Amino acid sequence: MRAIDIKGLKVTACHGVLPQEKTNPQPFVFDISIDCDTSSAAKSDNVCDTVNYAEVCELITHFCKQNTFNLIERLAYGAAFTVVEKYAKITAAEVTVHKPQAPVGLPFSDICVSARVERNKAVLSLGSSEGDKKATLDGAIKELSALNGVKVLKVSDYIQTEPYGGAAQNQFLNCAVLTECLISPRELLNGIHKIEAKFGRKREVRWGDRTLDIDIIFFGNKVVREEGLSIPHPDYQNRDFVLTPLKKIASGFVCPVTGKRVSDI
Repeated sequence: MRAIDIKGLKVTACHGVLPQEKTNPQPFVFDISIDCDTSSAAKSDNVCDTVNYAEVCELITHFCKQNTFNLIERLAYGAAFTVVEKYAKITAAEVTVHKPQAPVGLPFSDICVSARVERNKAVLSLGSSEGDKKATLDGAIKELSALNGVKVLKVSDYIQTEPYGGAAQNQFLNCAVLTECLISPRELLNGIHKIEAKFGRKREVRWGDRTLDIDIIFFGNKVVREEGLSIPHPDYQNRDFVLTPLKKIASGFVCPVTGKRVSDI
């Protein structure tokens, strides 16, 4: 038993691109599908062992009424994010927003948009070989914690390592960080790039010295092969500076490609 469905939640609010939609309330209808383990509640008959769907309805109603968005895409995503963020028991939520009175000017039966937000554990590798390395890693971890939808759960000890790849000249200070993410891998990567830039990262020489380098090693059980984004990291198994701190904080993590636990790599 891993799902709770709420269908047809009706809320009157102001969302839309047109000026009148921002001042004249209109109906919106929400369908919510929640992924969570309800097996304990099925045995205990105790609401504390599940997600209280009445509270979920109140939460979404409040979110819908207290905000004004141009697009129902934004409304659906925000509602899903709010639900997953609120309840630790929830591993994912999909919200569909129906707009029955959308100003289309033609007959239609329904207009709706769906958005899904998942809770995933992501493992990151951080390194620095220039400047005050410890201060840089400390600052980067603080910035990661400040990203919306990212929570730092564990940080390994810092270790000093020799440069990798043949281009860097300085020793590195490295660590691993275990995070919980409500955002997508691409959104996490975009946040990482901003943090690296804030600490003066310049991408001039491959494997060269750098103020800060942050790599996504794992993102849940996802396998991603996109332009500029490969998860699991394609070279992590060959990097002791990744594996050594990683085994301290996520030894039980299973690589979705090899099927091996980190402790066995």
